[in-house]
Amino acid sequence: MAVTRTFSIIKPDATRRNLTGAITKMLEEAGLRVVASKRIHMTKDQAEGFYAVHKERPFFNDLVAFMTSGPVVVQALEGEDAVKRNRDVMGATNPADAADGTIRKTFAESIEANSVHGSDSDENAKIEIDFFFKPEEIVG
Repeated sequence: MAVTRTFSIIKPDATRRNLTGAITKMLEEAGLRVVASKRIHMTKDQAEGFYAVHKERPFFNDLVAFMTSGPVVVQALEGEDAVKRNRDVMGATNPADAADGTIRKTFAESIEANSVHGSDSDENAKIEIDFFFKPEEIVG
C-alpha cells in the first residue's frame, strides 16, 4: 500500500463538545498521522465553496448553516491508503448504521451532526486539502 493523504473536518457538533482530541486520537490509532491542522470558524463563503457540489440539493442551506455554526478543525492526514483508512474509522454517514468503535457510532448526535467529514477519493482529498491549506502549512 502507498502512503497517501486525505482530508478531515471535525465538525461543529464535535468541537462544541470538546471532542477534538478524542477524535484525533482515534484517527491516529487507526494509523493516520496529522500533517496539517487548524481550528477555524468557516465563513459562509468558505462553506458554500467547499460544499458547492451539493448546491442544488435540498439540504445545502442547512449544511452551510450547520458548518458555519461554530468552530471546526480541518486536517490533512497521511497514512497507508489514507482515504479508505479514514472512512473506515469514521463509520457510516448515518451513525445508526455505523459500526461499533467508529467515530460516528461513538460521538455523532445525528445523521446531520455526525462529528466528522472525510474525503471520498484521492482526487477529492487533494482538492479539499488545497481548499484549506497552503503547501507550506503541510508538514509531513
